[in-house]
Amino acid sequence: MALSTSPEENDELATAVGQYVLGEISLGKAAEVAGMTRWEFEAVLEEAGFTAFYGPRADADLQDEVDVARSLSE
Repeated sequence: MALSTSPEENDELATAVGQYVLGEISLGKAAEVAGMTRWEFEAVLEEAGFTAFYGPRADADLQDEVDVARSLSE
């Protein structure tokens, strides 16, 4: 997959990859910031040597998701 050619698009992509890898934004949000589909962004991550993460990254995040799911069933 060829990367964007304009400096602005490259900056947006680099920012999205950095924020995603640091866990600051989700995969979907990173793709949106980069102006790509989720699948295109995943391909960029793979080409750069990163793995896409799915689901919560920390125990606290997991607990938050469990709490939300339980509240929906009440």
